Amino acid sequence: MSKYVKNLISEELSKRLSGESECLLVNVIGIDANKTMTLRRELRTKNIQLMVVKNSLVRRATEGTPLACAFEGLEGPIAIAWGSEDLVSLAKEIVRLGKEADYEGFSPRGGVMDQAMLTSEQVHEVSKWPSRTEQLSILIGQILAPGANLTSQLTATGGLLASQIEQHAEGEDGST
Repeated sequence: MSKYVKNLISEELSKRLSGESECLLVNVIGIDANKTMTLRRELRTKNIQLMVVKNSLVRRATEGTPLACAFEGLEGPIAIAWGSEDLVSLAKEIVRLGKEADYEGFSPRGGVMDQAMLTSEQVHEVSKWPSRTEQLSILIGQILAPGANLTSQLTATGGLLASQIEQHAEGEDGST
């Protein structure tokens, strides 16, 4: 491959990955062409991009970006997955697809999060975290919990007082 072609490919990779600060590296060895197309289609429905790259070209394309550390010391064929709502959702989807029998050979190999390199094991751990949407619902529940507790305590006291007044009134009437 000529230097001119390498530069064109590096520029294209750089454009596609511009603005991305987190990605996962996946192994795609052993997946045939038909299953690869099915896999890509399934990922696209979740707004996830998958691209097989040559290590030297992607190193050149990501030089000086937050993604650069992910490609240090890589050997062999690799694919990059990026997109989705957040890295946790991306990791969940990649790990889920890696467990399916249809995509045998597809597995997480690492990635980058907050400019730190992730190993395959760390990607599996990240996939167990709550996604952004789940984290927001947990946070909202924690914000609303003190108000709900206060309301229940106030209504419980009022209900207890009303019950005692009712019992007292019934006791004076002698209608017990």
